[in-house]
Amino acid sequence: MMNDLFDKIYKDKGPLGKWASVAEGYFVFPKLEGPISNRMRFNGREVITWSVNDYLGLANHPEVRKVDSEAAAEYGSAYPMGARMMSGHTDLHEQLERELAEFVQKEAAYLLNFGYQGCMSTVDALVSKDDVIVYDVDAHACIIDGVRLHQGKRFTYVHNDLASIEKNLQRATKLAEETGGGILVISEGVFGMRGEQGKLKEIVALKEKYKFRLFVDDAHGFGTLGKTGAGAGEEQGIQDGIDVYFATFAKSLASTGAFIAADKEIMDYLKYNLRSQMFAKSLQMQLVIGALKRLDMLRTMPELKEKLWENVNALQSGLKNRGFDIGTTQSCVTPVYLKGSIPEAMALVKDLRENHGIFCSIVVYPVIPKGLILLRLIPTATHTIEDIEITLDAFDAIRERLDSGVYKRLSAGVAEAFA
Repeated sequence: MMNDLFDKIYKDKGPLGKWASVAEGYFVFPKLEGPISNRMRFNGREVITWSVNDYLGLANHPEVRKVDSEAAAEYGSAYPMGARMMSGHTDLHEQLERELAEFVQKEAAYLLNFGYQGCMSTVDALVSKDDVIVYDVDAHACIIDGVRLHQGKRFTYVHNDLASIEKNLQRATKLAEETGGGILVISEGVFGMRGEQGKLKEIVALKEKYKFRLFVDDAHGFGTLGKTGAGAGEEQGIQDGIDVYFATFAKSLASTGAFIAADKEIMDYLKYNLRSQMFAKSLQMQLVIGALKRLDMLRTMPELKEKLWENVNALQSGLKNRGFDIGTTQSCVTPVYLKGSIPEAMALVKDLRENHGIFCSIVVYPVIPKGLILLRLIPTATHTIEDIEITLDAFDAIRERLDSGVYKRLSAGVAEAFA
């Protein structure tokens, strides 16, 4: 018997959607208010904010605000109209691409309207049905959705596991030899949940043994890692080994947009075959001019990254000294792992926000295994040592309440309702 398309929606809201009635507006889709900074307002009170990816503190920097407002006044939010290929191309788009390419040590770059959309489209454009994709099982959703578009074979390897990478490269090589295709390996520069860097150096070394190309999503590495801030490839000394480099403006540059960079011939191909850009309006001029300013500050103001890492080291060492499990992070991303249920996590986070004035992101199943709570903190250059000390004391308090069963008792009714 045929069903109504919506029947499944009425019956199953999904692993996260089933919590909407108790979570929406507070735990998910929260409303932070006020200027983007280390302290904002939530639910009517000031909180120390650890969930905004404004790594270098550029979002509300006066120089950035001035350039953004002047560009908006001159061009508005519509110019240029149309897709780049048809009517949306300008000298400033080209200038930004040249400067981005030089900064990440590649021959050419191409602007993308959005990181998620652009990453998906890049994966799609790089492979055909005869090609094979090998990618990290913990890859970001934009990579996974790009892989889903692929009509050929794909293999996942265990997160950052070299034996698994090589095993899947062997499988991919055998298959590609049969189809006459090639192999695309995909990793992140920094994995956004755990904070671990991808094993890019080791993957690049495997090129001596296997024939493949490497695509790296360096959203969290760009601007934060490497001597100049050029990202995880620069940090690991293998930027040349990355065949196609991707980064977003949504984190270190505190804006909207993204870019990919590679050898000129590869970029010439991609800009004529990226469907998300060919059939979409050009990136607005105000965003292009704003990105030029932000990139200039990244190049000329190393003190921004230095302050960021001063805060990162203070926060992470403080957590470790107090016995918290922050995993194996090798970046600014600071995960704190605790044991507990989803209802306990809700009670814990509410305590953090209402009684301690700490706002950080909560991650639970199905993003991480059942029984774990991940509190994800993003230090920025705008945070202070006082912010860090208050946060460390708050984490001591919530751990004691979690271990003593307080949150379990507080959340008993919620747990029963959604069992």
